[in-house]
Amino acid sequence: MMLTTATPSLTRPSGDPLHVPALESLLNQATLRVDVVAGLDRCGSWAVAEPDHGCGLFHLVGSGLCQVESVALDRAVHLDAGDMVVLPHGDAHRLTSLNTASRIDYTTQLICGELHFPARAYHPLSHALPRCFVVRGKESTDTFRQLSTLMINVSNGSVSGRQLLLNKLADSLFSLAVCDYASRHPERRGLFAALDDTRICKLLHAVHDAPGKPWTMQSMAALACMSRSAFAERFTQLMRMPPMQYVTKLRVTIAEQWLRERRMPVALIAERLGYGSEAAFRRLFKRISGISPGRVRSDGPLTRLPLH
Repeated sequence: MMLTTATPSLTRPSGDPLHVPALESLLNQATLRVDVVAGLDRCGSWAVAEPDHGCGLFHLVGSGLCQVESVALDRAVHLDAGDMVVLPHGDAHRLTSLNTASRIDYTTQLICGELHFPARAYHPLSHALPRCFVVRGKESTDTFRQLSTLMINVSNGSVSGRQLLLNKLADSLFSLAVCDYASRHPERRGLFAALDDTRICKLLHAVHDAPGKPWTMQSMAALACMSRSAFAERFTQLMRMPPMQYVTKLRVTIAEQWLRERRMPVALIAERLGYGSEAAFRRLFKRISGISPGRVRSDGPLTRLPLH
């Protein structure tokens, strides 16, 4: 995916900076597809119920008011115009009008989309994000508000190439939503916790930018300016897996995307991701993902799931 706005650092509400070069490099990798699939206009008393989906979902409130209820939330959450609710794992949820709908005449506009993480491989974001989070338009960055406004205007218009433009805007808006979440929710473990560790963050940035480099424990520890034992312990503590396992899973994630979206030959993928033997890469891919690379390549891009 493509992050169109430069964000060298973000600031937490506490004032402490959160450096996100590794997050940006991860978002810039084309391992996640974002699609706008529906635009809804509702007035009066209404409700839209969505079952569990095989992909992540988001809803941007273009105008009006509503609330979201979900098994991923402790209680119903009020949404204002400009707010965005994200359900990275596609949990069942229900969007409804507020109790004031019978007394106040207004229309609620929703832009709904899907987040397609790699189907079988590991994606760091899918493990780092909560089951549901909300970005408040009034509390977000100017860039988020401007981009969401542009997306709403495009959705309401009849510009040529509207669907393609909406998908690209949604892609960038999701990137900003992730950055907003990361800046507001300090974590003790996982990807966002690693981004707060200067040495591990530097290493992640390098691995994401060059996944095919012949990474070893020694080379990664040296880049992080740590001893091998200290590096292995710290990385595993933060990322919940050993360094080499993370590199391997990241490579398989990228390989799945290349197979599905670009239909790249397996031999070329193996070479670009640092594997000297195509046969060895095929065995590794099947062991991690549970399916052969040839099968993934023949299946092609993930099929959209209808939102309603």
